[in-house]
Amino acid sequence: MIEVLDKSFEIFIDKDEIAQKVSSVADRINKDYHGKEVIFIAVLNGAFMFASDLLKNIHLSCEISFVKMSSYQGTQTTGVVDELLGLNTDVEGKDVIIIEDIVDTGHTIEKIISLLNVKKPNSVEICTLLYKPAAFKGTSKPTYVGFDIPNAFVVGYGLDYNEKGRNLDALYQIRENKN
Repeated sequence: MIEVLDKSFEIFIDKDEIAQKVSSVADRINKDYHGKEVIFIAVLNGAFMFASDLLKNIHLSCEISFVKMSSYQGTQTTGVVDELLGLNTDVEGKDVIIIEDIVDTGHTIEKIISLLNVKKPNSVEICTLLYKPAAFKGTSKPTYVGFDIPNAFVVGYGLDYNEKGRNLDALYQIRENKN
């Protein structure tokens, strides 16, 4: 168990499981995009670790760019997605893969896709380390998923609780008080 600010978390997915899953997801992308050039767009801040490890396993001709979106406050999604750092890469006619740390409601992904579609990419797919099917309300489900997880709050491996805990090398799930 670990403490992050005022919350307790217990191990959920260890670093070895994460590494195996990242490699497996990269293998699928390498196969699906063989012979193509891909632009990866990583969503900051949470996806930085996943994006780094994923790209170490990608053997395609590719580029990476970053966008920064915000939809969380503490442990809750606000339902409102703000674009904090915009896309500065030309994606017209290109294959794009959005790299997310976690897809829960899908609001952030929907916002990014709407911003991308204006720029006329050839294709847009979503790659996420974590997917919460029970929380998903969007229309664009991720194509590449590391782990389906329950609708619980997690921290570590890039994911934060009030900006803390991103540096943890494993994923931790919030520990609910058992009275």
